[in-house]
Amino acid sequence: MKKHLLILLFSVIALNAKAQNWGGGIDEESFNWGFGFQYVASEFKITRTPNWRDVFLDYEQYNRPITDRLNSISSPLSAGFGIGFVLNLKLTKNLDLRSTPTLVFNDRLVDYQYELPSVNIPTEFTEGRTQQKVSATMVDLPLGIKLKSERRRDFRAYLLLGAKYSVDLASGKKTNDSDKALIYKILKNKKNFASYEAAIGFDLYFEYFKMSPEIKISHSFGDVLKHENHPFASPIEKAILRNFTFSLFFE
Repeated sequence: MKKHLLILLFSVIALNAKAQNWGGGIDEESFNWGFGFQYVASEFKITRTPNWRDVFLDYEQYNRPITDRLNSISSPLSAGFGIGFVLNLKLTKNLDLRSTPTLVFNDRLVDYQYELPSVNIPTEFTEGRTQQKVSATMVDLPLGIKLKSERRRDFRAYLLLGAKYSVDLASGKKTNDSDKALIYKILKNKKNFASYEAAIGFDLYFEYFKMSPEIKISHSFGDVLKHENHPFASPIEKAILRNFTFSLFFE
């Protein structure tokens, strides 16, 4: 009888040790790494100039009007994706220093609606509307503090606060539109800028790895638009970039 009790006791201890070690023992490591996938939705928060509605005059053609008055400028959400790595340094039991360098492919959109009936709008602008697409291939370099709750079996919640520095790899490869008429020029963003961000997520422990779904909001510190004198950049005083990101990290 005692022998059976000892066997049962050791079995319970072994099973408990195995359960506590799910996630490959990642909680015991001071440094770990992994990889992640992201779905990104972006938009601009646009501040208009005081005279944003005015007809644009072509200074290259003796101030000939080339647009009608604007009715609206808006930035709809646009989707993109990212792939990257996870670098995690354990500071305390409930605090980590975390970075997730990521390569992000994402277009930002700006819609322009002009007054109708049209007088000066090019015929290509369907129903007085046109859309500018700001293409970007970003390298995001974030750094944040991860505040973790106590682990409950194979689950843990966390908050993340931090900042990131972003570099647009495509900015130097934009189409050269210097030889185009003003009405056909395009919006461009700055090559690099910084943002602050906040996230909430969950660590889910499996036998050999940890998976972390995460929702994050980021907001650029300042204007990300490259300002030029053409009909699409001139009405905009400032464009703040906002990202909404859903990520899956594997460590």
